[in-house]
Amino acid sequence: MAHHHGMRKKTRDKLSKTVRTRGISPVVRAIQDFNIGDKVHVIIDPSKHKGMPHPKFHGRTGEVVGKRGRAFVLKVTDGNASKTVIAIPEHLTAQK
Repeated sequence: MAHHHGMRKKTRDKLSKTVRTRGISPVVRAIQDFNIGDKVHVIIDPSKHKGMPHPKFHGRTGEVVGKRGRAFVLKVTDGNASKTVIAIPEHLTAQK
């Protein structure tokens, strides 16, 4: 078969939910709000395909630098480089 190099390539374990968390995510995660300068963790919710950041940013921590519609613009460090990630709030959790 041909090789497929899609966005969700090699993410069988990373983008799968456990048995107890399957199904739709709670509404509270969709309506959460962050301010500019807040630190957030990128934890991808595989049941929401819209606004999903690239899987290589799963588990990373970034800083909110702006907002685009309902989505947030994050600054995440990737090695020595600083990357811009756009994600909807379902894929973000506040850093404690």
